[in-house]
Amino acid sequence: MRIEGKHIYLRFLEEKDAEAMKQLYLRNKEFFQQYSPKRDEAYYTYDRHLTSIKNSIESRKIDKEYSFGLFLKETGQLIGDIDLTGILRDVLQSCYIGYSLDCAHNGKGYMTEAVKLVVDYGFKQLHLHRIVAGVMPTNSGSIRVLEKAGFEKEGIARKNVKINGKWQDHVELSILNPEDE
Repeated sequence: MRIEGKHIYLRFLEEKDAEAMKQLYLRNKEFFQQYSPKRDEAYYTYDRHLTSIKNSIESRKIDKEYSFGLFLKETGQLIGDIDLTGILRDVLQSCYIGYSLDCAHNGKGYMTEAVKLVVDYGFKQLHLHRIVAGVMPTNSGSIRVLEKAGFEKEGIARKNVKINGKWQDHVELSILNPEDE
């Protein structure tokens, strides 16, 4: 499955993407580490990314997670990833969104485009009601991406995620399915 945007396209990550994912995370190790949990060297191996992709495929089969690669239309290069995780059904119909983008491609609108495409997929294909994001208050670029995609700030989740060994607050943002209003 491929979701087309203007400058990028998204598709589910496949086993063949493990090496490209490893390279993406190695290239951006210091950049991503600012906003990520502490990771050991095993995180940056081919085997770890292959296992992660396999787990994602299995999670998609049971409607718990949908992981996409973000590719440039012009070259087909993998420049990021974006996920809908923690899917809850029944009376909630909600999930979390998370993403990473190669720092060489920041500020070009690619992630805003990707977020809009994934939100549309989540609402129209998965019939979700609510998609939630948590972002460190210092990550103004990510907050801007979410706001441009229609997310609204709801508040602060205090000491929510352990980043680099320290519990960090996160701005909580969400978007609701307009079909449910």
